[in-house]
Amino acid sequence: MNSPASLNEPIVLAALRQVIDPEISCNVVDLGLIYGTTITETKVTVQMTLTTPGCPMGESIAQGVQWALLGIEGVEDAAVELVWDPPWNPSMMSAIGRAAAERH
Repeated sequence: MNSPASLNEPIVLAALRQVIDPEISCNVVDLGLIYGTTITETKVTVQMTLTTPGCPMGESIAQGVQWALLGIEGVEDAAVELVWDPPWNPSMMSAIGRAAAERH
């Protein structure tokens, strides 16, 4: 069981790796869309971006991130903050993200 004291960024990022961008077939962490996480007691806030401001799946991806956060044991509240600065670019992807994008 995760207590507020044991809730940490690696746990949050592991949950977020389950959220897939359907257009690229890669998770939001390896795509480099997650800019930061803030954990306060039982609330997690994620600052993230999308590949483009007009991303047709943007609302769905942000909702998936919120659901993933709320699915973490010990999290009672979750917020997703969409930010556009710095703008996302492919160099932000991890090696796993680049490999997924190349396959797609």
